[in-house]
Amino acid sequence: MSSSTQSIPEDAELEGSPAGVHASVTVEAPVAKVWEHLISPRGTEALLGPGVTLGSKGQSWHSADGPHGVVRSYHPLEQLRVTWHPAEDGPLSLVDVHLVEDGTGTRLDLYHEGLGIAEDGPGDKHRWDEALERVATTLGG
Repeated sequence: MSSSTQSIPEDAELEGSPAGVHASVTVEAPVAKVWEHLISPRGTEALLGPGVTLGSKGQSWHSADGPHGVVRSYHPLEQLRVTWHPAEDGPLSLVDVHLVEDGTGTRLDLYHEGLGIAEDGPGDKHRWDEALERVATTLGG
């Protein structure tokens, strides 16, 4: 398993455009197994927080820790996109997860984009890096 995370550079011009964070992890498992885990209760909680279960497109999700949103896009074996509100009145952003075959494994690329997340770029970077590591760790068990 390997991982890397990137964020918008501190000196980047962000006014008028959404900011974003990119996190990535590669696991030694086929795409089908990774997808199955990602949408399972254990995988979804590892990614989005405790108590989260995902429904179909258009359905809400809620974490016991406060973040919540709506499933926006659900493409089996390829992509999952949800809106992300960090708290009850927090700014709207999108979390977009792509699964990409990578040799004998699968790379999960996570993009978190939207207004409001640039206020804590390092915190967002850390959050998603840890979330993907949890997904990768829980995949094996």
